[in-house]
Amino acid sequence: MTGRIALEGLEFHAFHGVYPHERESGNFFEVDIAVETDITLAAREDDLKNTVNYEVLFQIVKKQMDEPSKLLETVVEKIAEEVLTTLPVTKVEIKISKLNPPIGGKCRKSSVAVVRETQKVGDAMS
Repeated sequence: MTGRIALEGLEFHAFHGVYPHERESGNFFEVDIAVETDITLAAREDDLKNTVNYEVLFQIVKKQMDEPSKLLETVVEKIAEEVLTTLPVTKVEIKISKLNPPIGGKCRKSSVAVVRETQKVGDAMS
């Protein structure tokens, strides 16, 4: 049975951005992340070791949010790659929003989102 595990509305103060003032004073960001994984054994045995621990998921996001990048595209890709290579998931969806982005006008947030899935055997041959 495939299940979806999500963390929504994670908040960080981080130093991502192209402009020097963004990298010096930082900005506030919101992150939503969801993964798909087989939850059959976890549901049957009621044991955390058989599922994705969302504390571990949070630590992956936090680690990448703590490393300044110019582009949010870079941050979402690093998170997606680490999640797919270290956790037993088949799909990851991530959305990072920069609150009050410096665009010269009023904007509540700008966002970058990505959906990545593990490559199935045979897909590489196509």
